[in-house]
Amino acid sequence: MGSPKIGLSMLYCFGEPFDGMIEQMKKAEIANIELVDDGLHALNRKRVQILNDLAASYGLKYTVHAPFIGINISMPSDWLLKAMLKGLKKSIVNSSALNCQVWVFHPGSKSVMSNLSPGMDWDRNLKAAGLLSKFARDHGIKAAIENVPEPFLFVMKTVEDFRRFYDEVDEDISMTLDLGHANISHQIEAFLTTFADKIVHMHAHDNDGKSDLHLGAGFGTINWEKTADLIKKTSYDKIIVVESAEHVQESLNRLRQLFA
Repeated sequence: MGSPKIGLSMLYCFGEPFDGMIEQMKKAEIANIELVDDGLHALNRKRVQILNDLAASYGLKYTVHAPFIGINISMPSDWLLKAMLKGLKKSIVNSSALNCQVWVFHPGSKSVMSNLSPGMDWDRNLKAAGLLSKFARDHGIKAAIENVPEPFLFVMKTVEDFRRFYDEVDEDISMTLDLGHANISHQIEAFLTTFADKIVHMHAHDNDGKSDLHLGAGFGTINWEKTADLIKKTSYDKIIVVESAEHVQESLNRLRQLFA
């Protein structure tokens, strides 16, 4: 097996118009790009064509982060959940048209119904995650569910949550390991060792161990040398996407040095 491939999430320019993101991609000098299918960068047919033309010109390969603003795949309202799943399926179709390597999505969240109807949000999360994974596979791409951090109300945050999820879910669903999020739960090593066979994608950013700050690699509390050694021991050779909101070039350089 080879070394991990380093990629770059366009999250750092999420506030820029789509055209501005395109210009940033041209300057990035990196082949593996993660698009964020939301906000000003939401995908549509025209944008897919622009991105495919850019990929052909610059030798780019894409992964896609699914819409996440206001999205809850555990939504207790049937009609709202139906609308959300329709939007997520549209994201999968657009990602397939981009020859996307991995489509990353978030687990469901708790709601006002969580105490009134215990277990509903977990059950809906299981069902929706399975549905999305199957829909993605039918469209030739791999869906990967991401670990998310405290203090947000997601139903899956810890190694224990994911272990239960994989024990109960019917579909074979892959995982995106977010190293920054795992640092907040102090479970980077536990995630890497427990789910080595499930992890097909990683996000790399740093924080203070308390808040989801998306700092540059080396600007927070993660021990990157130890983390890189752990990743190497799992023989992981897929993409590690820099998802920092600042110190982006420094983060790319740091990861390249660690996995040279």
